Amino acid sequence: MLAGGAAGGTGSGVTPVMAKVLKERFADKPVYALVVLPFEHEEAIEERTPYNTALCLKSVGSVADAVILVDNQRYIRKDFSLKNNMLKINELIVEPFYNLLCAGEEKKAKYIGTRMLDAGDIRHTLVGWTAIGYGQSPLPRITLPFEKTRGFVKKGRETQKGLQAMEEAVSELSIGCNPADAGRALFLLSAPAKEMSVEMVKEICDYLRGLAPRALIRDGDYPRGKGRLDITVVLSQLGDVAKIRDYYRKSTELAKEFSRRQKEKAARPSLAEEAGKDVPTLL
Repeated sequence: MLAGGAAGGTGSGVTPVMAKVLKERFADKPVYALVVLPFEHEEAIEERTPYNTALCLKSVGSVADAVILVDNQRYIRKDFSLKNNMLKINELIVEPFYNLLCAGEEKKAKYIGTRMLDAGDIRHTLVGWTAIGYGQSPLPRITLPFEKTRGFVKKGRETQKGLQAMEEAVSELSIGCNPADAGRALFLLSAPAKEMSVEMVKEICDYLRGLAPRALIRDGDYPRGKGRLDITVVLSQLGDVAKIRDYYRKSTELAKEFSRRQKEKAARPSLAEEAGKDVPTLL
């Protein structure tokens, strides 16, 4: 079950409460939270934003089985208007989940992969802090006659497109992190069946293994789609996320600052009240 919400704003308490309710009601099922981190300008405008964000992250992290982190700032496109940016950001956030959630539920035999990645694989992969990414490579819609006879060259080209999609998926992860810190990972390759091969899957797996050498890696293929090759990658059980560490550090500093201000305010009499102490009242 997935609980989603934004961290840092006035609704920062929604996600932890939702996750806790789901966990208590469905104790035998995993609860995953999708937490969207604030923009840099939100942190600059509102002083309490980092504190609220850290509070949300620590609270939901103590309840959910896994927290999928999404950094809004990574999705900003400078050439878009504010409205178009928000629409595009929402689209980019949900895009990686489509194939991942569909592959294990596919009913048509022609769309069931050789290695089906299902809910069990997802459940055994998602643990703690998690990042998700998505990449794609265009495929030729028409195969020229001479290409059919050059099997070796064609296979090499296909494998290269798979690696390009994986590189894009890793570079477009939802949160900045070091893949080497991941304890678990998975990837799903989606493309027309004739465009996928055992060699391609092996090369992609080797590439991910090089990035995340300590991770337990699961993989799957989903023979669906036209004109492109898609890869969804998940890095989970992340031992360190610099952005989260930074929020916790700022939160600790802000908590001390807020406490100091409160003490100063309590110790200092109101200047307005001091000035009007000799003025009579009508009561």
